[in-house]
Amino acid sequence: MIKHIYLFIFAALSFQSFAQYPPAVGQIGSTAIYKDSSIFIDWAITCDIKRGYVDISDTTIEDPAYPGTNKASYGDNTAAFGKADNNTISLGDGGSAVLTFSHPISNGQGFDFAVFENSFDDIFLELAYVEVSSDGIHFVRFPSVSLTQTTTQIQGFGTLDATQIHNLAGKYKVYYGTPFDLSELQDSTGIDINHIIAVKIIDVVGSISELYKNYDSQGHIINDPFPTPFGTGGFDLDAVGVINNSTNTGVTSIFNAAETIKIFPNPVADFLNIAINNRNSYNIQLINASGKIVKQINSDKNSNISVMDVLSGIYLVKVSDNNGNVFTQKIIINKL
Repeated sequence: MIKHIYLFIFAALSFQSFAQYPPAVGQIGSTAIYKDSSIFIDWAITCDIKRGYVDISDTTIEDPAYPGTNKASYGDNTAAFGKADNNTISLGDGGSAVLTFSHPISNGQGFDFAVFENSFDDIFLELAYVEVSSDGIHFVRFPSVSLTQTTTQIQGFGTLDATQIHNLAGKYKVYYGTPFDLSELQDSTGIDINHIIAVKIIDVVGSISELYKNYDSQGHIINDPFPTPFGTGGFDLDAVGVINNSTNTGVTSIFNAAETIKIFPNPVADFLNIAINNRNSYNIQLINASGKIVKQINSDKNSNISVMDVLSGIYLVKVSDNNGNVFTQKIIINKL
C-alpha cells in the first residue's frame, strides 16, 4: 500500500515537472490566433491605464526617454483600441489596463476572447494576468500556471518556453493572440460569464525576489524577464479581440456589409461625414481616448459632425441602432 502511495506521488510530481501546454505559433497544438482571423467579431473601444514602475525594485530609476518620471511611459491608451496592429502601450512593473467593448463578452463554444502583446519572437515573452468583470468593479482572475524554473532569474532579455505557460497573456508573439475561455470561470462567484463588460490586464512582475515575486494560481513563482528598466518595460498591450459576445444570437446584423456605413475623411480637420445606406434611425457618438462621449447625434441616413471644436487626437466613432447593432471605426482628428 505504501509503495503504491509513493508511486502515485512520484507520478504526480513527474507530470507537474514535465507538463506541456500549447506550444509557440506555428507548432502543432498551438492555440495562437492571428489578428486577421475571421473568428474575431469585436475589439476593445476604451482602455483605462494605471502605469507601473520602470523598475519596481528601484523606484529611483527614471524612464530614460522622459526624465522625471519613474513610471513606464511608452504609448497611450488609444493604442489598445481596435484591431491588433503592433501599436502598443507599456504597462510597466505591475501596471494594469481595463478594457471595455461595444457589447458584453459571453461564454460560447471554445475560446471567447484573446489578448495581444508585441513580443518580437516566440521566446522573449512578457506575461500578464487576465481578469474579467460583469460590473466593472469586481474582477475574477483566470487560473494560470507557470512551470518555468525559479532558481535563476530570467534576465531582462532572457527567454521563456510557451509550453510551460498557461492562461497568462503574452504567451504568443506579436500579431498572435493568447485566447481565454470563460467556461473556466463557470464555478466562480461574483461573475456572470455571459455578461462580461470589462477585461483587466495586469503586468506580472517577473522577479523571483521575495520582495516582488508574483504567483500563479497553483502557488508557483512566475519567472519572466526582469528587470526591464525602460519606458517600454512591462507587458506591452496591443489589443483584446472578442470571439463571442451578446450579439451572437443568429440575428444578422445590418452592419455586416462593409458598404453599409462609410465614415470619411480620415484624418479629418473640420467636418466628419457619416454615410449610412439604410433608412433606420441611428445614434452616432464620437468617443475620446478616455471613453468620454464628446459628440452625439441621432440620424436616419447621411450626417456630418463638426469637429472644429474638438481637440486633435485619436477618437472612436460608434454607430448603433435600436436593435443592438453596432459599428465602430477609429478616426484621427488632425488640425495641423
